[in-house]
This record gives sequence, C-alpha cells and structure tokens, in this order.
Amino acid sequence: MRSILILAGVMIGLGLAMAQLADRIMPAPAQAHAATRTAGVAAGPAIAIRSVAINSDARGHFRTDGRIDGQRLTFMVDTGASVVALNESSAARFGLRPSRSDYTAQVSTANGQVKAARARIAMLDIGGLIVRDVDALVLPDEALSENLLGLSYLSKLKRFAYADGRMVLEQ
Repeated sequence: MRSILILAGVMIGLGLAMAQLADRIMPAPAQAHAATRTAGVAAGPAIAIRSVAINSDARGHFRTDGRIDGQRLTFMVDTGASVVALNESSAARFGLRPSRSDYTAQVSTANGQVKAARARIAMLDIGGLIVRDVDALVLPDEALSENLLGLSYLSKLKRFAYADGRMVLEQ
C-alpha cells in the first residue's frame, strides 16, 4: 500500500510538472472536437475510428465535456488517475449520492489523504466515445474541485495520446 501511495504521489508530481511545461510551450484556449475517420487495409474492409482531440487550456491542462445519464459534466483528463473521480456535487447531478458509510476507500490527492466512495458509471460519453461500466470514485467537494477523467475510462479506448499539442482519444 505504501508503494502505491508513493507511486501516486510521484505521478501527481509528474503530471503537475508536465502541465507547467505544456503551459510554457503552448498556451491555447480549451476546446474539444470530435472526428470520425476511416482506416483500413487495402484488401480488407474499412474500419471507422472515432476520435476526439482536446486542446490544452492556458495552464496546459486538457479539459473536455462529457455526459453521464444525459447530464453534462466537465472533466480534466488525468492519465495519472487510476479511475474517474467525481466530486459530490457532480455525482449528485445524475443521482449518485453515496452515504457517509460508503466513504471507505482511502485515496491520495494533491491535498493529502481523503476518504472516497467507490462507484460504477453505467455509461460515460466523451464527444461520442462511449465507454460502459466505468469504475469511479466520489470525493467530497472540498477534496476535489474538478472531475478527473482517469484510466478506468481511458484504458477502455483503443488509444489515447498527446500529439501535436493536443490530447487525442480514439475508439
């Protein structure tokens, strides 16, 4: 457990360093757009690849809108987060209201240790890239100011990468 917490701390530090570096290299307004392209082998059928490109904001962070149960939420893409993390206010918008006794998971954040409630999101849609059955954590509002799009979503995509100053998600 200690190793996991140390690794989480290192990943958070690296993420902050990369965000600062990206801010110095390319300050740009945040916006996301979805595209569909076709890829295929000459002798085989074409395969549709859906992708979303997310520009960095002025601080070098990648923010995008998503939908859970039809409710629009804003997420910061966090490749260092193991799971999608929601603050209580955002989770309540689509009916997820953990009781105090559900806060049993101990997580390490930039602000220290905090208790979180485990949850599962039936469907999370980011720019038309739909992933089902996504593990998540709900954290108190004071511990998490913005929702994080973590690896429990990202790892179910075909790929995600930083390219040409943008975060590209593909399905």
